[in-house]
Amino acid sequence: MTTKRKKPSSAPVIAIDTYFSKIKSINPKLNAFITICDNAKAKGSRQSVLYNLPVAVKDLYDTKGIRTTGGSKFFEHNIPQTDSVVVQKIKGAGAVIIGKTNTHEIALGVTNNNPHFGACRNPWDSTRIPGGSSGGSAVAVATGMAWGALGTDTGGSIRIPASLCGVVGLKPTYGRVSLRGVMPLSWNVDHAGPITKTVKDAALLLQVIAGYDIEDPSSINVPVDHYLGYLRKNINGLRLGWIDDDYTNASDADVLKAVRSSINIFKDAGATVKKISVPWLGDAALNNSIITQADGAAFHRERLQEKPEWFGADVRLRLETGARFTSSEYSLARRKQVQLKRRSEHLFETVDLLLLPTTPISAPVLEGENAIERARQLTRFTAPFNLTGLPALSIPCGFSADGLPIGLQIIGAHWNEGLILQAGNVYEKATEWHKQSPII
Repeated sequence: MTTKRKKPSSAPVIAIDTYFSKIKSINPKLNAFITICDNAKAKGSRQSVLYNLPVAVKDLYDTKGIRTTGGSKFFEHNIPQTDSVVVQKIKGAGAVIIGKTNTHEIALGVTNNNPHFGACRNPWDSTRIPGGSSGGSAVAVATGMAWGALGTDTGGSIRIPASLCGVVGLKPTYGRVSLRGVMPLSWNVDHAGPITKTVKDAALLLQVIAGYDIEDPSSINVPVDHYLGYLRKNINGLRLGWIDDDYTNASDADVLKAVRSSINIFKDAGATVKKISVPWLGDAALNNSIITQADGAAFHRERLQEKPEWFGADVRLRLETGARFTSSEYSLARRKQVQLKRRSEHLFETVDLLLLPTTPISAPVLEGENAIERARQLTRFTAPFNLTGLPALSIPCGFSADGLPIGLQIIGAHWNEGLILQAGNVYEKATEWHKQSPII
């Protein structure tokens, strides 16, 4: 006798107009959306997994008949003829595309201060950045303008805004989610994934969008787990490695306090936690930056040559830096990627998951003397896991003294999204951080 796997329960029917009302009220203040799809409606069966759920889509994903700008002047009037693979999947599951979200220009930055479509602002303090480059997606979820959102992550662009806005952000294993139809920044370290209010919602969205795409060269043919099933499990006996070294301790005191407090939650839930050091994280972040800028310069080479003035100053500088890397420098960075990917695999011989802050600071100010310098710190703990392709989850774990969200990052071995969702869900059930919402 065989038993059928239980299908995810269908989503409740939601009044989409409620979300559009929130967008009308909140978006002018925070600028989370570049394009609002105010005539969107659900299609398909009410039994569909995401039926009538409003999903915001980062403006890097192709959407049929809806402009896709990449946050760039070059693509201001670009209307794709087809949907990206991931958008096809969520629409097929019944989701409503409620709008296209603001992004740092061509996704090459983490402030979301876009010179062409306006700055996106943090919902907890509008004088601060939301993080990027998927800042609009995180703001939409944090404020209830969308149930969930799609983001991309090349150096932390899902996890950073999730951390700074107090929501959940998941970067799956490299190759787990198709990138076909998503504007590339780096073919070698780009990832696509969900931003949601809860871990359960992240698991639900990942279940829909994960899977092998034979036409995407970056896609890898590995079976997809039943992610919602992991949420029914406890973490008794799970071995957690808390990265506690000079590199991670170069964080604000409030961040360290919140992350250290979270360790006790996992211990109380039955996990064992030991302090570890990962000495190559800085090297990984540096080489991820080289690859990102060089790949970005390669993809945008004609635009950079023909109309460099159409790029914002910060993005143009990064592209020009990427174009100046020599073939030897790029080759060495790619070799380092292979080496550190192997070293990252060895980490999981003695631990099941890694814990560390998502960002070393809470949200920096949008403008001011130290704004740029502070923003440069944001990829310190996220970029290493783009280079290595490991799955990584950011969940809310506290607030700074001035009321800004702080994120905890959970890292797993390749293809272990289920396990990091399992641990994140246990933590979430034991805390109240994910229930906090900004007052707009």
